[in-house]
Amino acid sequence: MTTEIKKQQHDGLGLALDFGPLLVFFLTFKFIGLIAGTMAFMAAIVVAVLVSKWKLGKVSPMLWLSAALVVGFGGLTIYFNDPKFIQIKPTIIYTMFSVLLFGGLLMGKPLLKSLMQAAMEGLSDEGWMKLSRNWAIFFAGMALLNEGMRLTIDFDLWLTLKVWGVTVLSMLFMIANVPMMMRHGLAVSAEEAAESAPPQG
Repeated sequence: MTTEIKKQQHDGLGLALDFGPLLVFFLTFKFIGLIAGTMAFMAAIVVAVLVSKWKLGKVSPMLWLSAALVVGFGGLTIYFNDPKFIQIKPTIIYTMFSVLLFGGLLMGKPLLKSLMQAAMEGLSDEGWMKLSRNWAIFFAGMALLNEGMRLTIDFDLWLTLKVWGVTVLSMLFMIANVPMMMRHGLAVSAEEAAESAPPQG
């Protein structure tokens, strides 16, 4: 098996590990209910961690963080039978990512480079700085958006928008950054860049 084929398989696996548990949550909630959906979400994120360790040989810090928050806030959701706890999780993740990226920028270090460098071949240091800045702003906006949705719409609609709307919005945002990245040396296609977008909480 060639290196390129392995890379494509790993890219697809990474996307499945990121989106799969959320999809399991969505489908289980729709067909069974909140508590079952939350339990399925918790189980699926644990499976994602195990599969990542088995197939990729490592678990990314972002997946560890997401798993810890899903299990923690999922447990609170089940105990109190209140969806607000699992709804707060994306806000916390988005806020933490935004703060970390802004902190890195203040120190002159584009933290996204250490996470995504293998998928962004050729991108210059200036490109990494701009990409980190853009994602820091995006994550801050997503934290505010999630809180706005959580406080103004019902859980069913919130979950639908979270699974489908936020995912599409994130892909479109990554694609919108491709022209800037190509001006700074990016050597991959728009499709490959979009598949390498940071996880979405």
